Amino acid sequence: MASAFGHAITAIALGNGYSKKVTDFKFWLLGITCSILPDADVLGFQFGIAYGSFWGHRGFSHSLLFAAILGLLVTLTFYQKELRKWRKALVYFFYFFLCTASHGFLDALTSGGKGIAFFSPWDNTRYFLPWRPIKVSPIGIENFFGEWGKQVLLSEFNWIGVPCLGIIVLALLLKRLNN
Repeated sequence: MASAFGHAITAIALGNGYSKKVTDFKFWLLGITCSILPDADVLGFQFGIAYGSFWGHRGFSHSLLFAAILGLLVTLTFYQKELRKWRKALVYFFYFFLCTASHGFLDALTSGGKGIAFFSPWDNTRYFLPWRPIKVSPIGIENFFGEWGKQVLLSEFNWIGVPCLGIIVLALLLKRLNN
């Protein structure tokens, strides 16, 4: 998996093109949470859930359907006023969907694990993307401190941080041009 840092910066980059009318603290906090939440499935290891099972790590919680469900639930729960204006609600849903879905795609770019069940529950096959430049992050905070964690952060800086910074700068430039 990519680390929580890589997932969070991706959520920030994805939301950067949105208007200041939309992007308040709640928006950012929920987007970052959506980008990290799929990894809650690692708790399954504590309960004997096998890695490759439906509920296992990188299973259903990393799927596109899960991303859509979470995006919808977050929008319905935290943006009830906007539901009367379906286009505005759709803007929120799309952001939270993208933040959640980005998690699986970043993990599919990593050098380890057993792949991502993008199409679960219809197809539980685990997939990787053909190019996997991101060093896989260790599971567990205690394993993150040390040489492995340092290598992960350097890898994520190169393959997530730099592209996200480019997206953020581009969004800011486009906003300036439109004002």
